[in-house]
Amino acid sequence: MTIVKRKDVAEAYRKAGAVPGDTIVFHGSMKSLGYMEGGPTALFDGILDSCAPGGTAAIATLWYNGKPLERPPEKFVLAESPAYNGLMAESLRKDPRSLRSNNFSHSVSAIGSRKEELTENHGGGKKFPTPWNDEAFAEVSPWSKFYLWNALYTFIGVDFNVCTMKHYIESRLVDHFLSLLPPEKRSSFRLKLAHDMGHGVWCPFNMWEMQDFYEEKGLVSRVSLGDAVLLSIRTRPLVDVGLQRLLDNTEKLLDKEFATWVDEVKNFSR
Repeated sequence: MTIVKRKDVAEAYRKAGAVPGDTIVFHGSMKSLGYMEGGPTALFDGILDSCAPGGTAAIATLWYNGKPLERPPEKFVLAESPAYNGLMAESLRKDPRSLRSNNFSHSVSAIGSRKEELTENHGGGKKFPTPWNDEAFAEVSPWSKFYLWNALYTFIGVDFNVCTMKHYIESRLVDHFLSLLPPEKRSSFRLKLAHDMGHGVWCPFNMWEMQDFYEEKGLVSRVSLGDAVLLSIRTRPLVDVGLQRLLDNTEKLLDKEFATWVDEVKNFSR
């Protein structure tokens, strides 16, 4: 088992493209690293070292598990509700330096120079459609800021299938098609889609297949970190390239029911 130190994390992240002042988003498996000397805190410190001075490290701290009877939104407590998505997420949530954004389904916790700016007012501005709540990936949300800031999105010992940013892409895809309709018709078409944790049509896509596409385009970096592989991609191309591919291949890459909904939108908007 490889022993991984804080300096090893910083070095790997610099090789992956981290620069001073960066915002770094990460998903990962602690077990995949080998033995992390100093535990999760040393991992977080190493990530911050890689983007010092002025850097920020952030992770999705997801509480809602898809079961509204088990975890109703009104039971979410910002300072107490645990993240279910792994040791890294829960450790960063509990880190005394961290701040967490206030959204029951897709909160983000962050440490570093821009943590306040990143996590404040989650759900402000324009809302975007999602199956959970339309504030999750709103115009003012950590997810939108990751895109605007062109954050370095990284995966430690895991692959793109755990990429929460895919839901940001889905929200923008749906919003694109809704924008083709006259304003008075958008709500009726929106009601056909999944929303507020209810049933309906949606547009999930195969993120493993999309990862292959990103790699073919040369957008993904691979660096060794302990026993794990550190994958990284900038958030702008993650979103822009992925969204354009879905727009160009709606019938091929997306659910048949969603493709039918898109056809209805296009027919009505002509």
